[in-house]
Amino acid sequence: MTNDRVPMTREGYDKLKADLERMQGPEMIEITKRIATAREMGDLSENAEYHAAREDQGMLQARIDALKDKLARAYLVDRSSLPSDTVVFGTRVRLKDLDSGEEEVYELVGPGDEDYDNNKILTTSPRGQGLLGKKCGDIAVIKVPRGDLRYEIVEIAFPS
Repeated sequence: MTNDRVPMTREGYDKLKADLERMQGPEMIEITKRIATAREMGDLSENAEYHAAREDQGMLQARIDALKDKLARAYLVDRSSLPSDTVVFGTRVRLKDLDSGEEEVYELVGPGDEDYDNNKILTTSPRGQGLLGKKCGDIAVIKVPRGDLRYEIVEIAFPS
């Protein structure tokens, strides 16, 4: 695990905290019951249900550990303390794709707030990293697997 700080809004933090409580409570209890039921079936060496439930338990525990780590490194960002003329955590940025001429809008968010269907991207994503620190009129060149994306920053705002 890294020890980088993870920017989050209060809403994102609360959402991740609720996910953690659900995983540690109902989800873990359900898997524990499956293990107990499978154990009662006898010989564990050839018991597929038992091994599948144990594997699910291990994967859930790994997700719990990763989420605990992320929450431990979280710092809550107060939007009022951020610059309004620079692409930073929490801003909504309107871009012009210099190759297609089309405009796109992205909101830079932290873990728990990402929603790719609604263009809410993580600040840690390649696109997020390429936009951070830019101002209106700047050109952002973002390397992606299929080549370079070139954007002009058209507008920076905080969503209401």
